[in-house]
Amino acid sequence: MIDVHSRTGLSAEAAQAKLAADGPNELPRVGRRSIWRIALEVVREPMLALLLVGGIAYLLLGDLAEALILLGFASFSIIVTVVQETRTEHVLEALRDLSAPRALVIRGGAHVRIAGREVVCDDVLVLEQGDRIAADALLIEATELEADESLLTGESLPVGKVASAAETADEAARPGGEGLPYVFSGALITRGTGIARVVATGPRSEIGKIGQSLAVLDTEAPRLRTETMRIVRCCAIGGGAVALTVVLLYGLLRGGWIEAVLAGIAIGMSMLPEEFPVVLTVFLAMGAWRIGKVGVLTRRASAIETLGSATVLCTDKTGTLTENRMSLSEIWLPSGETFPMTAGVAVPDAFQPLIQTAALASAPDPTDPMDIALHAARGAVPSPESPQGRLVHAYGLSPDLLAMSNVWEMDGALQVAAKGAPEAIAGLCKLEPAAFAAMRGAVDAMAVRGIRVLAVARAVANDRNWPDTQSGFAYELAGLVGLADPLRASVPAAVAECRSAGIRVVMITGDYAATARSIATQAGIAQGDVLTGTDLGGLDDDRLAERLKTVTVFARIMPEQKLRIVQAFKADGEVVAMTGDGVNDAPSLKAAHIGIAMGKRGTDVAREASAMVLLDDDFGSIVQSVRLGRRIYDNIRKAMAFIFAVHVPIAGLALLPLFFGLPILFGPIHIALLEMVIDPVCALVFEAESDERDIMQRSPRDPSQALFSLPMIAWSVFQGGLAFAMLAAVFFFKTRAGMPEVELRALMFFALIAQIVALILINRSFSASLSKAVIRRNVALRYVLAAIGAVTALILLLPQAQELLKFGSIDGDDMVMALGLGAGLLVLLEACKPVMRRMSASAEDIQKA
Repeated sequence: MIDVHSRTGLSAEAAQAKLAADGPNELPRVGRRSIWRIALEVVREPMLALLLVGGIAYLLLGDLAEALILLGFASFSIIVTVVQETRTEHVLEALRDLSAPRALVIRGGAHVRIAGREVVCDDVLVLEQGDRIAADALLIEATELEADESLLTGESLPVGKVASAAETADEAARPGGEGLPYVFSGALITRGTGIARVVATGPRSEIGKIGQSLAVLDTEAPRLRTETMRIVRCCAIGGGAVALTVVLLYGLLRGGWIEAVLAGIAIGMSMLPEEFPVVLTVFLAMGAWRIGKVGVLTRRASAIETLGSATVLCTDKTGTLTENRMSLSEIWLPSGETFPMTAGVAVPDAFQPLIQTAALASAPDPTDPMDIALHAARGAVPSPESPQGRLVHAYGLSPDLLAMSNVWEMDGALQVAAKGAPEAIAGLCKLEPAAFAAMRGAVDAMAVRGIRVLAVARAVANDRNWPDTQSGFAYELAGLVGLADPLRASVPAAVAECRSAGIRVVMITGDYAATARSIATQAGIAQGDVLTGTDLGGLDDDRLAERLKTVTVFARIMPEQKLRIVQAFKADGEVVAMTGDGVNDAPSLKAAHIGIAMGKRGTDVAREASAMVLLDDDFGSIVQSVRLGRRIYDNIRKAMAFIFAVHVPIAGLALLPLFFGLPILFGPIHIALLEMVIDPVCALVFEAESDERDIMQRSPRDPSQALFSLPMIAWSVFQGGLAFAMLAAVFFFKTRAGMPEVELRALMFFALIAQIVALILINRSFSASLSKAVIRRNVALRYVLAAIGAVTALILLLPQAQELLKFGSIDGDDMVMALGLGAGLLVLLEACKPVMRRMSASAEDIQKA
């Protein structure tokens, strides 16, 4: 239907009035944060504030080295976090750029090219091949029009469009599907021309609705950071209370208030858990670097530890599991012969004419993915005898006949090549019922495997008096060509490894159910139900939660339905990773615990909304990231266990003399020196530990399982308590034997260093024996042990160092005793490890039950 408005368009005055009333055709800036606001929010985080306060405290005490270390970690964390948070603010900016291209409109009867943001409702758009559509619109005229809506639907193929028979738009119109009279903002015209009347702009368009959903979605706070913050607060409050109690007791009982303050500072420093935020910052930063080496960019470091505990991986089909390009998959001859196209396998002679004819029936300079695939297949077929022709006439697709024909002049003969929907070509060939049934069976056999089928026919034109329609030629069926978006070669192995690691892989796509099920089968995704978007729309939340248990493929899914699926999985307690590359994936990428975007094929919107980006678009990199995520989480637990354990003997030796009226062993300088040993161990040694042997055979970590589980805390406190008991025994023995205070201080300090080394070695592995753990490669450990040995030697050899630390000289026997305490602790704890593992397993079984 063509009305007068389609010829003249809006007047300039009417367009200005609508622009003023509706606003520009762009996404509004919702809650945009400045860089200073982001920085202020970062500094207010308790973990970071603790780092800053700890650094300032050391600076006031004059310990410049420790102060610079803590303040350096704080500055690094602030910079990284601000940069990452600022990048996430670019999501809506990317959407705005995509949704507002320049547009050719008719205004006042003239064609005018304007900025996309100036398009208003009732504007008349002129659409041509290659145009990016500026707004949602209803087609008034359409000539062989096709649009690529993959950014909105995930479908890999362009969809045909037809002119509307109605003057008003259907409010329920959605992207995707053949033969609809609507075009949508952000889609790309791949073929034909058209004229359309704008029905929605800005936030009211389909792409605008996606932008609005992104604006209101909050990224979930990482569980590890939340839990660590809680422990840090508890330890800081507890340590502060103990330090204040020590100051009061010391001052009241001994009368020396200056000494009391120093003792309180030493106790507070011994219990200050500044290693926790250091471990989290360094481990996740190093983890991002390690994951980057396997081709994955980490945009939010907190996603690293979450990835290791992922239980469900929701993957898009197009461009993620598949290559997002069409290729010739299978060909069929009327004789019943079929040939599956395989790389490196020559096409039999009998099938070559079919491929030649299919290519001749395509556009000479193809832009349509199927035409491109057919030309590529023709180029791979050796045909030295094939004559070069000239296109002299063409018949395009029409709503009445879904077929197209090209007439070629070849060596004086007029050859006609046609392709199109099987039913349309069958009608042109006037097939007998038996021949049609045979063709129909071949079409169905390919379609059930997700293959897009076109029929191909050939004819000869007697002269240049071209008939009005394609029906005027006497066609002969040449065969069928099946096209498909091929599966990425690395996908089946990656999916299999995900399954062995206990990760459930689910496909969510906008494509048809048969195609989706076929690709899922090829990829090795577990057999299960297929749920379509229409069926999903009829389910309430409770029924959807029930269906999630059996569904492995979601087909014909709209953007907000992807988001609903992700949120349903999350509500069921799953840790959800979501992959995708299109604008339609952005809300679900942001809502998932871990959003993983494609780097090469992905859109800016998807990349900005995600937590991680696959730089090489290799699905297999996800598996390597899962492995690294689990390793990083394991190593964080090892470091945290060591921190718990090592602070018990330090705090114990700082408190012990106070309760028994004996001279204070350690002051702030001794605690600071011990922290100089502990911090590098936490930040370097445990971070560099290799995988546990069962890392990809065990199930994902229970999302409800705490990082600081009761068995881990109990094991750590037991380690520290045993170390403290051994040190306390030596302390009382040497005190009763009359050892001078300065010598006793030196002995206890070196004995504590030996026991710290023992705690390092015992916590290197959860399961490996001591002998295997000791020989495991860890370059950082070698450097740290060498540094500890060097510092110990300097203290023993330099009188100035001994005077600064108030140490006395100790003889060889006492040094052997100090080393023996470390070795004895190592042997005792190794003997207790099997008991600890059994207790931990029992505790986990009880928790699961």
